[in-house]
Amino acid sequence: MIYSKQGDGLTIALALLTLALCLLSLMTGPAHFSAQTVAKALVSDQGVASIIVQDVRLPRTLLALLIGATFGISGAALQGLLRNPLAEPSLFGAPQAAAAVASGLMAFGLATPLSLAVPLGGIAGALASVGALVAIAGRRASLTVTLLAGLALASLAGAAIALVLNLAPNPYIALEIAFWLLGSLRDRSIVHVWLAAPFMIASWIILAANARAFRALTLGEDGAASLGFDVTRTRIFVVVGVALGVGAAVSVAGAISFVGLVAPHLVRRFYGSDPARIMLPSALAGAALLLASDIAVRLIPAVLEIKIGVVTALIGVPFFLAMIFKERHVLEESAA
Repeated sequence: MIYSKQGDGLTIALALLTLALCLLSLMTGPAHFSAQTVAKALVSDQGVASIIVQDVRLPRTLLALLIGATFGISGAALQGLLRNPLAEPSLFGAPQAAAAVASGLMAFGLATPLSLAVPLGGIAGALASVGALVAIAGRRASLTVTLLAGLALASLAGAAIALVLNLAPNPYIALEIAFWLLGSLRDRSIVHVWLAAPFMIASWIILAANARAFRALTLGEDGAASLGFDVTRTRIFVVVGVALGVGAAVSVAGAISFVGLVAPHLVRRFYGSDPARIMLPSALAGAALLLASDIAVRLIPAVLEIKIGVVTALIGVPFFLAMIFKERHVLEESAA
């Protein structure tokens, strides 16, 4: 009951925090607006204020909300499926693979940035990466095997991106893609939202529908099967769900790393060992984390706006290393 009460309160707090960050995101920029001005600009014609809020900041805020939630719930789903606390899309090359396919389509003139082919290509790349990880790691892969497989896939995707940039027929397009790959929500329009949102929402539905299976998987795959869960079917649905969300997110924002690792761990201690209960809180934590990062890049003084992918990596890498040391400490204690 302690976890239940703490968890329910945390979920409500995260929802309120996310709403507050959405409002702050609409207020923040070179032209600062009050909350009252933002509210009026969203529902009525306030001249320049309405143009800035509706056409510039609203798409950016919606994408931060959607993409953060997508990475949060994807990380929680992968950790539940693999029973591995370090499972996260970017550690297994999913964003990199999605970026490789999407950038290839744009670099060689096969698709424009605002065409449906770009998110579909990103989804195909993420699907190949996550599917390969699950296949390579196997049913009872150790932490070391999973990380090594993920490292190999991420390196392969990184090499594919480098190849695309080297072979791009137009050096200016290659330069634009290089900046895009760093991850950014700047200059995104409502068209980007409409392109990516259906795939990300579909991803949420697919992953949430398998939440009970993650709970059963805490007993192991044999235990889950004895309870009537089709583990192979669950694995396929999770791969498809993660690929849909991550591929669509990367296609409009570039590669954004570590949100899927950090978000589930920020909330897990309040929900006990039940992986099903952290799905919604992880999505909210991911959304809040990306919204806060996007607000930060607008507030940090710089000649060029800092890329949001850089900020999330600066947050995520120390967190990842801390998790590695924690896992090593646990292994050393158990060996002793």
